[in-house]
Amino acid sequence: MKPADREKRASDTREVQQGLGQFIPYIYHYHMLTDQARMDAFRDALAFAVPPGSRVLELGGGTAVLSFFAAQRAAKVWCVEKDPEMVREARRILALNPGGERVEVIEADAFDYLPPEPVDVVICEMLHVGMLREKQIPVIESFKRRYLEKFGSPLPRFVPEAFIQAVQPVQQSFYFDGYYAPTPFFQHAVTEQPRTVELATPAIYQLACYGELLPTDCSWQGEITLKQSGQINALRFITKNVIAIDEAAQRTVDWFSQYLIVPLDDPLTVESGQQVAVCFAYQPGDQIAALKPSVTPVR
Repeated sequence: MKPADREKRASDTREVQQGLGQFIPYIYHYHMLTDQARMDAFRDALAFAVPPGSRVLELGGGTAVLSFFAAQRAAKVWCVEKDPEMVREARRILALNPGGERVEVIEADAFDYLPPEPVDVVICEMLHVGMLREKQIPVIESFKRRYLEKFGSPLPRFVPEAFIQAVQPVQQSFYFDGYYAPTPFFQHAVTEQPRTVELATPAIYQLACYGELLPTDCSWQGEITLKQSGQINALRFITKNVIAIDEAAQRTVDWFSQYLIVPLDDPLTVESGQQVAVCFAYQPGDQIAALKPSVTPVR
């Protein structure tokens, strides 16, 4: 291979790695469309979070389904998507749906784009459990800074409005048809998990509102009291997304990202009532491999 070809391949690899979280494969969007808990939560939230006749911006729109929900009440929706394939598909799909003409799909990077005028609501669903992989936090922080410079305050309403992160020690079976494979994997948040034994109540390690200053890291050092004896061989990471707060009805519309099970290098046998110290640190948008938690007994 010629040096120029090697450099191009290396450059392409870096671009793909940097783009992870911004380019979700097209076929994967089907799974998001069939995630009924996700669809119900956003449709419900946008039905009252979007004022009639308002202006809405969506960052990272994918198939534009959330923009379409918003367009049921909004006068204008700008849907920003970086992936050219998704831009073409979003435009094609919107044309098949009544009201889709109120959504304008913009091919642009969410890190750079600003709407031509102030907006009332910003939708951003670049969500992943633990705020890993996808660029939800840095994209929104970049948008807020640039929006205030251009239009001044106030900031628009964000959908989702907030998130809550928790961690839970578990005893997890990593045997698959007799094959022992302690690897990270995802669990559906609303499905029973008979292979997972919860050894403690989930401990909240982070809470943030998108309209306020967002965290630059997701680190935690804390102690957890166990409610059951067993062997801690993994941690379960939980992210609760507060899609919208309905103050009039005094309720929130919530949606849980998939749980993430992360195996521990050094499993720990524990007793009910024992305390353990949990430690981890990573940056928002990091790959899952950057999450290397530890659990040690409290002396």
